[in-house]
Amino acid sequence: MLTGKVALVTGAGRGIGRQIALTLAEYGADVIVNYNGSKEKAEEVAAQIESMGRKAVAVQCSVADYEACGQMITDMLAAFGHIDILVNNAGITRDNLVIKMTEEDFDAVIDTNLKGTFNSIKHMYRPFLKQKAGRIINLSSVTGVLGNAGQANYAASKAGVIGLTKSMARELASRNITVNAVAPGFIDTDMTQAMTDAAREATLAQIPLKRVGTPKDIAETVAFLASDKAAYITGQVISVDGGMAM
Repeated sequence: MLTGKVALVTGAGRGIGRQIALTLAEYGADVIVNYNGSKEKAEEVAAQIESMGRKAVAVQCSVADYEACGQMITDMLAAFGHIDILVNNAGITRDNLVIKMTEEDFDAVIDTNLKGTFNSIKHMYRPFLKQKAGRIINLSSVTGVLGNAGQANYAASKAGVIGLTKSMARELASRNITVNAVAPGFIDTDMTQAMTDAAREATLAQIPLKRVGTPKDIAETVAFLASDKAAYITGQVISVDGGMAM
């Protein structure tokens, strides 16, 4: 389904990003595994992809750093020749009620989750235009759709990703470049496993399917949007949340 394609997945050393990278490789893509702090885990992901017979490289870069992001993309274009799929997955949380939230915590989340998505799109914009083809998939969140107490910074960043997705979809549609967002709900990752039992039970009560999602649920949706099967889909937000945001 993705044979001959090259994918750049940000924040791919762990969690949902890791599974996205592995799933795209399963469908035939070569994968650039971006990470910020999880070097060993990212290298493990790259090695696992290579064991499938695909090309892979782990590359360190904070997507919040505009210049570093541009250099990473320049280097990877030189190494692979082209990039066909951009998955903006890198994200952080700094949860707190606004009355206790610091300016630094607000800025850090916006810089990584929203500006980081802008940075990678900005630097891939011209290469995609020259190719007259490309797939951009941005990771939003059910929190960006519904909001959530204690996550004003995270919700704002992920709602911003939705607005950015729709705007980019309109800008790039004439060049055969699609831009979509995936909005995960309550997914079984290190982040959610750190929640208290009471918090997990309260969240599960809000999910019509009454179960936690898996990183594979998200990765399969991303792979579909990256494929030719989704060629007529752009500017959309696909909620993969067990019905939380219906």
